[in-house]
Amino acid sequence: MIGKLRGIVDSQGEDHVILDVHGVGYMVHCSARTLQALPQAGETATLAIETVVREDMIRLYGFRSEAEREYFRLLQTVQGVGAKVALGILTALDPAALTAAIARADKTALARAPGVGPRLAVRIATELKDKAPVFVPMPGGPAAPQPPAVADDAPQPLADAVSALVNLGYGEPQAARAVSAAVEQAGEGADVARLIRLALRELAS
Repeated sequence: MIGKLRGIVDSQGEDHVILDVHGVGYMVHCSARTLQALPQAGETATLAIETVVREDMIRLYGFRSEAEREYFRLLQTVQGVGAKVALGILTALDPAALTAAIARADKTALARAPGVGPRLAVRIATELKDKAPVFVPMPGGPAAPQPPAVADDAPQPLADAVSALVNLGYGEPQAARAVSAAVEQAGEGADVARLIRLALRELAS
């Protein structure tokens, strides 16, 4: 099974890219967001790959990150969401925005994706609310904002949770209050993923 491809961008179609890997052209289906982020033809690109094997076909799907690939798999566990709809959702929402939309049960945001109506949006939010991966931008990344100032003795999961919420667009005081409420619910031993999920629900209430 193919898990990753690194090669030269040969050409792009409406929903795919041809990636030349040592003279072999692989057709990789991608979301519009991923296609737009790829370099120009002749330049090198790396994609995480999901290989789908069926009786009548073998198809490759490509993603810029492991978070996108994880969401592609997870979305298809929801009835009514196939590969095409999952790619449409990943076009409309990046992993951070998708995590926030699911936590808030924001059916309006989810329904922006082609093929997702209000009922399916509710189903996605309901079924994935406890399964969605938490997207935490890595500090020092090219697009990552500076982490907020936190107390020197703050537990690391607490500091990481506040930082993640700030990176999602919340103000630091608002994020800190939400995380504090999450700690009261989950206890001081909760990991950062649980704290972020609970804090997002607090912010959505």
